[in-house]
Amino acid sequence: MCKNHSMSTQTSFFTRVVFATAIGLCSGLALAQTRWDVNTASEADLDSLKGVGPALTARVLAERDKARFDSWQDLMNRVKGIKAPAAARLSAQGLTVNGVPFEPPQAASATPPAR
Repeated sequence: MCKNHSMSTQTSFFTRVVFATAIGLCSGLALAQTRWDVNTASEADLDSLKGVGPALTARVLAERDKARFDSWQDLMNRVKGIKAPAAARLSAQGLTVNGVPFEPPQAASATPPAR
């Protein structure tokens, strides 16, 4: 009887671990798929992004009140504190501009193309 109880406990523990892992993965996927567009995001949405505090949120909202952001370049030109590295981090967290994630500019090649 002890062997059955021990086996049942191990199976139950294994089942709980698998279930908890599945829930964690699903939660992670849901969070990774959360997207906010800078033109429609609320103050709370913007504040929830890592690296965005109340001051940056206020600058984004103040500029957005003047006019919608047309592109990531427009956002970076108009909002102090958002340049390519910050744009990449914010985009990785789900921020978009008009539904478009940030794409860093391609670095110029040091070697000319072969002829």
